[in-house]
Amino acid sequence: MKFVINHLSKHFEAKKVLNDIDFTFEEGKIYGLLGRNGAGKTTLFNCINRDMKADSGEFYLEDGGVRREVRAEDIGYVLSTPTVPEFLTGREFLKFFMDINESSISDTKTPDEYFASMSIAPEDRDRLMKDYSHGMKNKMQMLINIIAKPTVLLLDEPLTSLDVVVAEEMKQLLRSLKTDRVTIFSTHLMDLALDLCDVIVLLNHGELEIVDKENLDSQEFKEKILNALREDSHE
Repeated sequence: MKFVINHLSKHFEAKKVLNDIDFTFEEGKIYGLLGRNGAGKTTLFNCINRDMKADSGEFYLEDGGVRREVRAEDIGYVLSTPTVPEFLTGREFLKFFMDINESSISDTKTPDEYFASMSIAPEDRDRLMKDYSHGMKNKMQMLINIIAKPTVLLLDEPLTSLDVVVAEEMKQLLRSLKTDRVTIFSTHLMDLALDLCDVIVLLNHGELEIVDKENLDSQEFKEKILNALREDSHE
């Protein structure tokens, strides 16, 4: 299965953020979307998720040469700033999500089995999510997407503000989940992208370019990436 983007463009007034992007993502790989803050990573994700209307272009799924439209349930989106209903406990939120998606959940487990898979301690499962840390809220976002099993998983800087232990747990989890889906992981941290991702894609001047890992040791290529990451811009 492939996720294909054709001629996708988006501008804000005179600033062209996405510039006629053509790119094909393949299942089973984690793509590191590498770019400076303000390069357009979140704008790209918002267009794919249809939270924002692109100026032009299209995207679709292709499986065995058969092309089909991307449906809402095909996309999972983990935001950099977790958004959860803070008036619910973790268990209430999880049960609500499982109830309303009962017909589409293929691998049903008990809430406690799901919590255990994310290393969410028993004493935290019945606390209000308003009292959760940033990392705990992020885990709940990830858990919902694990259960939903989207075809395309968008991860917008999800590890940047997590402590070392939680970030490592999340990286191991993402590696275990990459089969049968396209995972696109945005970050402005080159070392994180190199550690986690199978393919590095540089977003620079509104265009996507694959970074050959074999060239990363060359000074010329390092300077190219670092210059792209240093440039000032606004999304």
